[in-house]
Amino acid sequence: MQLHLSPHDGLPIYRQIVTQVKYLVAAGRLVPGQEMPPIRVLAQQLVINPNTVARAYLELEQLGLVTKRHGAGTYVSDGGSPLKRAERYRLLTGRVDALLAEARHLEVDLEELVQLMRQRFKSMQPEEHS
Repeated sequence: MQLHLSPHDGLPIYRQIVTQVKYLVAAGRLVPGQEMPPIRVLAQQLVINPNTVARAYLELEQLGLVTKRHGAGTYVSDGGSPLKRAERYRLLTGRVDALLAEARHLEVDLEELVQLMRQRFKSMQPEEHS
């Protein structure tokens, strides 16, 4: 599970984890029954306090996206169906608004921002081998 955290994001780290796991479930990259990394392992990978991961996992459990199996770990819920398109857009809207506001503040016009987003999107795609 690949998560990208930013201390400059404006969102608390645990919320960034929750949001990204929601996206991974919505995109089908985390599937029902799939085991989540143990709290300590994920905290080590992300170089954050295990309590932060535990808080994120608790919120994900309360949302019904993951379930804890006593002594066996945390798993993506069987009922964790992909989010509807409207919900995906709702999740992204606040982030897009913040990005646009920051771009305006930094005097980056829309075309430059779109070009940057395309470059970043392309760089995040798995390489295709011919």
